[in-house]
Amino acid sequence: MTSDEKKAFLLLKSVIFHYHGLDEDEQTILDETAAELDAQAEMQWATAFIEEDYFNAFDRARVFFRGVGETLDKATKIRYITQVWQSNEKKGYISEMEAMAILRVAEDWYVEKELIAMIKM
Repeated sequence: MTSDEKKAFLLLKSVIFHYHGLDEDEQTILDETAAELDAQAEMQWATAFIEEDYFNAFDRARVFFRGVGETLDKATKIRYITQVWQSNEKKGYISEMEAMAILRVAEDWYVEKELIAMIKM
């Protein structure tokens, strides 16, 4: 995984977790993910991205994702979306707003059918 791919994945996970305000369990999941990917610098970048304009972070991230989405293959996009969904399940719940946000990114990346099929399983 390149540094840009790590940034995209960690920003996706972070922006979804920040949707309602980041809690302790979500921070732990983000820290674990950054450690697994050896991506502490990319995690700092994602955090700074969100903090730059917290209220508009999701919309700004979608613009970023559209650009990055052009460089990722479909299987990678599906893997990122699926892992973010599963991370939300790991914390014990997925709010309707978080689910809709994940679906919006999946739609932007043209993988919403695959996400919906995974959710139904």
